Amino acid sequence: MRRQISSWEQVLHQFGLTLVGLFVLLPIWGMVYLAFEGGTMGWPSTFRLWPEEPTLRVFAQVWAQASQSMPFLALLKNSILVSGGSALISVALGTSMAYAFARYRFPGRKMGLFTLLVGALLPPVALMTPLYVLLTILKLRTTLLGLMIVYTAFSMPFCVWNMRSAFQSVPKDLEEAAFLDGASALRTFWRISLPIAIPSIAVAALIAFLIGYSEFAMGWLFVDKSANVTLAMAISGALGISTFSGSLLSALAILMSLPVVALFILLQHYLLDRLLFVSVGD
Repeated sequence: MRRQISSWEQVLHQFGLTLVGLFVLLPIWGMVYLAFEGGTMGWPSTFRLWPEEPTLRVFAQVWAQASQSMPFLALLKNSILVSGGSALISVALGTSMAYAFARYRFPGRKMGLFTLLVGALLPPVALMTPLYVLLTILKLRTTLLGLMIVYTAFSMPFCVWNMRSAFQSVPKDLEEAAFLDGASALRTFWRISLPIAIPSIAVAALIAFLIGYSEFAMGWLFVDKSANVTLAMAISGALGISTFSGSLLSALAILMSLPVVALFILLQHYLLDRLLFVSVGD
């Protein structure tokens, strides 16, 4: 029987949750305030809960020229292409690899899993030199395709480990029943195992997308012209420009976050429904 929480304990819990909420929401509020405040130079010197004269002028300015020579839509196209491509490659290649590690026993399996684990734990800078050399040899270092390969290398180990756990949770009885009905291994994977593992695959794809969408430090090494700059790189580059105000930076950050927010809103019900289906089926 669960112990009843006293009034003081309830107050302390609510107070702690309020502090956590403020810790999360205050930076977001500060960013929104700066974006709508509309100052073109420097940072605000007075504290206000809301701008005296809210304006969308800064958003229009960032939309027209988010970087020194690039409009917002061009930067967004580069970010979506690189991050979406890396997510698709990570899922497409990682799904078969994860299923093989989850269901089959073969020589080198444990060593392969250990190598993937090490790759997931390594900092991205550890892969900088080999990727630089490899992409230079392939003449892809300064292309969006090369940047896509870089982010795929960062996200692939996590995707494989995450999806491997999903395939391990699929009951073997379902696959064995499909085999008894005459289904081939490929058909069983495609019609039985893959649909049940979709929630974890979707989560892996989202995280792989976010890795490529938000990373900027390593990206500068593989970009040599403004046409290949992404949104995250544009924000990091704006921090070094003395004439770039906090309002412009905040407006750019808000516009950059909108596609991610929209993606989560579109997928949240689908992911929740699939997770509930899997838990009931198990």
